[in-house]
Amino acid sequence: MNIKLTNGKKTIIRPLETYELNINHFKMRGFTPLEEEKKPIKKATTKDISDKVVQLKPKRKTRKKKWNI
Repeated sequence: MNIKLTNGKKTIIRPLETYELNINHFKMRGFTPLEEEKKPIKKATTKDISDKVVQLKPKRKTRKKKWNI
């Protein structure tokens, strides 16, 4: 029996025995079974987004050195 694993971008199919023997290796690489991966997606509101916005600092003006010869 095969098991489907995903890391968000890729989906791979491996034998179940191989997965069970190397669970730590697959978790380290970011792969989880496809059935466990499905989570509800939250909709972002403008309030959530505006709380995370960071105000940028104004740019510093650089001066050119005057050369006296």
